[in-house]
Amino acid sequence: MDPEPPEPSSGVDSVPHQPPSAHSGPGAQGPSAGGNSGTMSQDTEVDMKEVELNEVEPEKQPMNAASGAVVVAGGAEKNGLVKIKVADDEAEAEAKFTGLSKEELLKVAGSPGWVRTRWALLVLFWLGWLGMLAGAVVIIVRAPRCRELPVQSWWHKGALYRIGDLQAFQGRDAGDLAGLKGHLDYLSTLKVKGFVLGPIHKNQKDDVAGTNLEQIDPTLGSKEDFDSLLQSARKKSIRVILDLTPNYRGQNPWFLPDEIGTVATKMKDALSFWLQVGVDGFQVRDVGNLTNASLFLAEWQNITKSFSEDRLLIAGTESSDLQQILSLLDSTKDLLVTSSYLSNSVFTGKHVEFLVTQYLNTMGSRWCSWSLSQAGLLTSFVPAQLLRLYQLLLFTLPGTPVFSYGDEIGLEAAALPGQPVTAPIMLWDESSFPDTSGSESSNVTVKGQSEDPGSLLSLFRRLSDQRGKERSLLHGDFHTLESGPDVFSYVRQWDQNERFLVVLNFGDVSQPARLGASSLPAGTSLPATVDLLLSTQPGRKESTSLELEHLTLEPHEGLLLHFPYVA
Repeated sequence: MDPEPPEPSSGVDSVPHQPPSAHSGPGAQGPSAGGNSGTMSQDTEVDMKEVELNEVEPEKQPMNAASGAVVVAGGAEKNGLVKIKVADDEAEAEAKFTGLSKEELLKVAGSPGWVRTRWALLVLFWLGWLGMLAGAVVIIVRAPRCRELPVQSWWHKGALYRIGDLQAFQGRDAGDLAGLKGHLDYLSTLKVKGFVLGPIHKNQKDDVAGTNLEQIDPTLGSKEDFDSLLQSARKKSIRVILDLTPNYRGQNPWFLPDEIGTVATKMKDALSFWLQVGVDGFQVRDVGNLTNASLFLAEWQNITKSFSEDRLLIAGTESSDLQQILSLLDSTKDLLVTSSYLSNSVFTGKHVEFLVTQYLNTMGSRWCSWSLSQAGLLTSFVPAQLLRLYQLLLFTLPGTPVFSYGDEIGLEAAALPGQPVTAPIMLWDESSFPDTSGSESSNVTVKGQSEDPGSLLSLFRRLSDQRGKERSLLHGDFHTLESGPDVFSYVRQWDQNERFLVVLNFGDVSQPARLGASSLPAGTSLPATVDLLLSTQPGRKESTSLELEHLTLEPHEGLLLHFPYVA
């Protein structure tokens, strides 16, 4: 009985894999020969290609039997052919968004909705910008305007320091121009803006012919020494003012009245000569002994200012009379006058307040200078217990404070019995004492006081530093306050800068300040609390807040207080 033909398969026919060596050989024959050889050859070629595909990339074939794998004899699975889903890939490609074309964007941008949106955003932007601009203008207009700063020269910005006797300033054994260079560093620590030197010119006592205002006394140095001193001082930003009082060794500093013509000619020549050398200003003393002093001062001031507006002229007088002092200023401007005006005091708070306010009111807009004499020491006019108070006073009044060497340490001028008063020796250290008995204390010397933060020298340096850097103290307005019976108090303020309150107790007892602000201008008032910057008495704790209502001062105490500007 013939076998039944196999049923047609719905899958793809698969030919079992046969190793090539099983059917190879010269005598091997195909399954059939003759007429069916062509067809079988084609089928075999197709099947072999499928086999090769399965062998080359089996890992890329689907592992699911349902998708085309056929189970062969022995239960082994065989991968089938890869089916490519063309329809699904095309659908995915069509689903991808490639963006709008330029023509489509232009079409959408020109639509009415987008046009209205753009205009709305543009209008909002410009309205916001104009609003911010208007706000800035309102802030600027309503903000308080800053006051224009006054034009100031170097002598407006700090204290001046007088070195009248070059040898006494340097020590007992020596003193000349070359040695003075070694003390410029010390002057820098005092924060002074300039020093008055001399006189140092050749002067034969009461002999106008033997006096040469253009020649340096050979015992003090040479012209080359002076030039070197000028250069060294300039490097440290310290100005040099030369004293040209003609007959400083004689009876009358200006010689005899009938010699004034010769003296005036010598003075004019000397001013031009030293200006060319490079000095920054001149001082002449005892102008009260000079006939027609105001006319000569005006002429000398013109010579000085014609060379440079940055040059200074100082006139000194022993007078304490305000009208005589003012007469020296009749024909001049920017002239500083040192006098004994403040020495005419009974050392009470009310009297000092009267002298200060009277002087400022009389001077008007003129720049003032403050000292107690034209050449003397503070200790010659002020009691020892008030020295600190007067340092604070001179440094905080509107104007230029002028000191003599030794004022910073409380140096005293002591005359030997039966001999005239001479310039005191500057006490640099213990070796400067007049004798070696050792009775003097080191706390009166520069060295000793430099090491003591509560010394008079330390107070001088702090006040000088504050005076030179705070606008309210440099050129601020001055307003006195009502205060206790022996208290002098005032406010210094400039525009929107920090304000300073100075309270000085001249009395011998402790007393409350009792400050009243009714005399202050409109828009200015005192705060409830202020900060303590410094006290003339070392016992107070600085940088603390004090209530003005309960402020009490110790005997002879001065306070420098400060508080911020409030709009």
